[in-house]
Amino acid sequence: MESARILLIEDDERLAELVAEALRKAGYAVQHCADGLEGERLLRSQAFELVLLDGHLPGKDGFEVLRDVRRDYSGRIVMLTARDDDIDQVLGLEGGADDYITKPVAPRVLLARIKALLRRDTAAIAAAPSDTLVFGALEIKPAARDVRLAGERVELSTAEYELLFFMVERAGQVVTRDDIMQGLRGLEFDGLDRAIDARVSRLRKKVGDDANAPSRIKTVRGQGYLFAKD
Repeated sequence: MESARILLIEDDERLAELVAEALRKAGYAVQHCADGLEGERLLRSQAFELVLLDGHLPGKDGFEVLRDVRRDYSGRIVMLTARDDDIDQVLGLEGGADDYITKPVAPRVLLARIKALLRRDTAAIAAAPSDTLVFGALEIKPAARDVRLAGERVELSTAEYELLFFMVERAGQVVTRDDIMQGLRGLEFDGLDRAIDARVSRLRKKVGDDANAPSRIKTVRGQGYLFAKD
């Protein structure tokens, strides 16, 4: 997907120039804006496969933009920010971000993360089965990327859907955090990344699982997670 359109919302003009140049050299079409409100307007009015979203922005904070557009925008959102506190990472990921990259970041690392995110979209479409998968009140139609709970549509971000489908494909098996990182990001789990746990927590809420005593997406202490078949 080398021709993918990317929206870069970044108010540091020098950094934006460097990032945009690297992305264009890699074959991507890049549009840049430096204001949160303008970025949200562009997201709602144009088609982009991926958004690089700074956390601190004039006009409207990047985390607020993430919260407000995630319900309607199904593409990839990558938080690109100088804020490296755990709480900010968790807020970004629980808000629906697909990835969280702390500045400064080497262009080759940024490109690798972007390529991995976009590549998974293509692979998922090609591999999606046509059958409906049923787990109690939860129904999943992979070919349509449609998830329903007791007949009601469940709105999932791309990252949440991928995590759900990754575990569903391995229903009844324990998957480690490293399995998930390798399968969804192509990266090794460093033991510190909070992204997986934050996304599992958010996913549980959306599929009606009890956060205190989950019966569908179970935590296996010291190992990882298990998606229960029954």
